[in-house]
Amino acid sequence: MLPLRPELAGLEPYGAPQLDVPVLLNVNENPYAPSEQVVADVAAAVAQAARGLNRYPDRDFADLRADLAAYLLAESGVALTPAQVWAANGSNEIMLHVLQAFGGPGRTALSFAPTYSMYPEYARDTSTRWVVGRRAEDFTLDPEHARATIAEHAPSVVLLASPNNPTGTALPAATVRAVLDAAARVPGGCVVVVDEAYGEFRRAGTPSALELLAGHPHLAVSRTMSKAFGLAGARVGYLAAAPALVDALRVVRLPYHLSAVTQAVARAALAHAPELMAQVGSLRDERDALVAWLRGRGFEAADSDANFVLFGRFDDRDAVWQGLLDRGVLVRVTGPEGWLRVSVGTPAETAAFTDALVEVTGR
Repeated sequence: MLPLRPELAGLEPYGAPQLDVPVLLNVNENPYAPSEQVVADVAAAVAQAARGLNRYPDRDFADLRADLAAYLLAESGVALTPAQVWAANGSNEIMLHVLQAFGGPGRTALSFAPTYSMYPEYARDTSTRWVVGRRAEDFTLDPEHARATIAEHAPSVVLLASPNNPTGTALPAATVRAVLDAAARVPGGCVVVVDEAYGEFRRAGTPSALELLAGHPHLAVSRTMSKAFGLAGARVGYLAAAPALVDALRVVRLPYHLSAVTQAVARAALAHAPELMAQVGSLRDERDALVAWLRGRGFEAADSDANFVLFGRFDDRDAVWQGLLDRGVLVRVTGPEGWLRVSVGTPAETAAFTDALVEVTGR
């Protein structure tokens, strides 16, 4: 018998279904592959890195951090130094670093459900107590509820997804400020992480929490290159925060955790940021059109600032999911009971989804 930790007994690994069907709209990938020029430049950068693979990579990847800071300045208008940026193998590893540094036995991590299903797993894996408050019926977060929940549980880490997964809901700056104010009153201190994995897809006028970094040393804002950059296969996530918070993450990271190849791929892609970001606008338009179509057909669709839409409600969402799958369209069973989530695809993929949904539901 293996001496498995008791809290892991009987658990299944995280993962969405990976099925070979024509239309894959279940894991919020960018449907557009990199251009041939991007592919060529990435390949050249990897070839250059390969010539030095007998050596360990730069542990602190100063050049990549500088490139990420430059990108965030262009994207959000917030000036950061490389010392304020950290990166890892996807934003999943970024979050794990945060919980390793600031969570642990006797400490609490808090979020507000429904939200990203991996958050409690980060807490579990770091032996951190996990607590959730609730979002409102429209998936917004009431600032007073947030304040009260933080005061009650005194967490050392608060995780806020904005835009939220699986609902697509973005947080107003006033709500983030309310959480920061409540977190500042927690004895012993509290780190607030605003997870902006889908931040580039936010609608016009929706601010980034990056704008709040200057006045809040316990705030961290995480991003990823998986979504807007279309680099899910590269596994690059990153975080912006005060240098002292970043230095705490450097303590818990594994040695040489970001390979030379990963660094090369990320830097080559960042050099093409304007081209890759041009796809984001078309995906926003496709998302907004899909929300309007769903509502026009009598479905509920949550307001979304991400590259996916939560829609429903269904008496038997599993039957609808299966019906779509039978027609070659894979979406995700996630979120509150009765809802499904569909990623924004190409116009052809969206048409395949809407045609299949009409056939399955008769609407």
